[in-house]
Amino acid sequence: MRILGIETSCDETGVALYDSEQGLLGHCLYSQIAVHSEYGGVVPELASRDHVRKLLPLVDELLNDCGLQKTDIDGIAYTKGPGLVGALMVGACTGRALAMALDVPALGVHHMEGHLLAPMLETSPPNFPFIALLVSGGHTQLVRVDGIGQYRLLGESLDDAAGEAFDKAAKMLDLDYPGGPMIAKLAESGEVGRFTFPRPMTDRPGLDFSFSGLKTFTLNTVAKHAQENGLPDDQACADIACAFQEAVVDTLVIKCRRALEQEHLTTLVIAGGVSANTRLRERLELALKKINSHVFYARHEFCTDNGAMIAYAGCQRLMAQQQEGLAVKVTPRWPLDQLSPI
Repeated sequence: MRILGIETSCDETGVALYDSEQGLLGHCLYSQIAVHSEYGGVVPELASRDHVRKLLPLVDELLNDCGLQKTDIDGIAYTKGPGLVGALMVGACTGRALAMALDVPALGVHHMEGHLLAPMLETSPPNFPFIALLVSGGHTQLVRVDGIGQYRLLGESLDDAAGEAFDKAAKMLDLDYPGGPMIAKLAESGEVGRFTFPRPMTDRPGLDFSFSGLKTFTLNTVAKHAQENGLPDDQACADIACAFQEAVVDTLVIKCRRALEQEHLTTLVIAGGVSANTRLRERLELALKKINSHVFYARHEFCTDNGAMIAYAGCQRLMAQQQEGLAVKVTPRWPLDQLSPI
């Protein structure tokens, strides 16, 4: 079964073709970072308009790269939620229209299920069951995964997601959007240990997260060391970025290890944009090695939003005879544990 995947949940337009026998055939991605960077974050209306402009040309480019025609598509999967409602509607309407024109089934896919299953695209995928850390600009969740659609939420952020905290800390240091890569790059020249930031909610039981206090601590540290221009000197900025990143990474590592021990599992999957953070990967691999556990993640190009993860997740569900009706529906807020198993 050959599935076209469409991802338009936020600020990236992604399309991909996945074949149930041959695997991933190809993918194309257009990022809107340049569109939104001058505003310091995503502007929903601009995101929707850009998806309208870019989606169909990307589909044509993908088919041309793969040497295929639209009639070679057996089904269409599009992101149904969660995400920005306008952006989701662009992908859903386009996906449904193409499916009706080609007389093939269509299915709305949960965006975070796509991220969760992205490591399945690699040559050595994880086996069920496992713990998944879903960490991005909009989500920070720990989930027990016993199979596709068999999800149990173990813990989540009570306020800002980790990726959102990175963006806000970057803005405090006058760094460009998106903040995660900018903080990580600046932290490379920072001195570990000059500043010690709190590891929120690690001194109490449970698997929930909170990054609002860490964000406030960062703001106070920046203000305390600010010079005439309102910012600390270059080295202090790097040291603050380093301390902030270490605090977030430590918090995530502690909670992941706690989740594995609580559920008596030895496999961890990390997915979402923040999973591309090199420091987080290094620390998780080191920590899990000590308890005879293993961590899996997608390649860097599939950590952020992309069509390949939607095509894969959609293919699994379409092969299980799941599909949408004729009505175009999106779900901007959609708990992961509401999905049906296959």
